[in-house]
Amino acid sequence: MVKSKREILKLSKKIEMIITDVDGVLTDGGMYYFEKGEYLKKFNTRDGMGFELLKNFKIKTIIMTRENSQIVRERAKKIKADKVFLGILKKENMLENICKKNKILPKNIAYIGDDINDLRIMQKVGLTFTPQDGMEIIKKNADYICKMKGGEGVFREIADLIISGRV
Repeated sequence: MVKSKREILKLSKKIEMIITDVDGVLTDGGMYYFEKGEYLKKFNTRDGMGFELLKNFKIKTIIMTRENSQIVRERAKKIKADKVFLGILKKENMLENICKKNKILPKNIAYIGDDINDLRIMQKVGLTFTPQDGMEIIKKNADYICKMKGGEGVFREIADLIISGRV
């Protein structure tokens, strides 16, 4: 299902929103636990600039994760994501509501995911991406496999690609 760069650039012109997973995309998937159960996540600062650059092109950004993490909430606030959804087990069930609320069609949404829980929503949107180290089932279903691994600037790579299709 992987598409050529030319096809990705053509499809990217229609993208009005990007939804991204967190662990394995914006992070390397590692979680650091302490005695009290709190944990740390490492984010790549380049991804933050990717969110900012997309805003300049009026492309909305949503963070969606099955984790219910205050750390993710704080990161989303810092990078000014348009919306953050935490604790979402079936991401595909959120799509209809997101589309209605934002007056957007699924074909105008891009999704970035790396694992099996991302597959169903990926099958319903217009353009899909996965990190270089995404799970094989996701790589087989993604339109584009990034050069970067999760946590190494995947979101920025995709933001730059989508923007390059518009300039």
